[in-house]
Amino acid sequence: MIEYVVIAVAGGGAGWLLRRKHLRRLAAGPAAGIPGMARRPAGEGRWRTGTLYVDQGAARWVPRRGEPVPLPGGRATGVRVPSVREGMSINPGSRIVTCAYEGGGTIDIAVMPLDLRALLAALPQDPAETPDTP
Repeated sequence: MIEYVVIAVAGGGAGWLLRRKHLRRLAAGPAAGIPGMARRPAGEGRWRTGTLYVDQGAARWVPRRGEPVPLPGGRATGVRVPSVREGMSINPGSRIVTCAYEGGGTIDIAVMPLDLRALLAALPQDPAETPDTP
């Protein structure tokens, strides 16, 4: 009988702590930036996790490890789904946005479909390109 009381108290304590953590996250508001994975130059290299930030119209990619990559004059040049090979490295349900920026640099940024609209709003598109948004 005592075991049931201990289990009930432990379950109630865990539920209280989880609810408290959830309420703190709600009070903090949404996280800044758009989380995703990127590789530079586009089509080559390894996928690295990080966040895209847009500060006063200037976009920059900040990987979890390494130096931030400024994207001056960045624009989205295409949107596609990952290939089977890419799907092994990144989430196969994500969308890959190929971007070009000043100086001739390119970068692939993979985001989840719910974040795609925010990414395309942060990086203007080439007028000739139309994305295959779901």
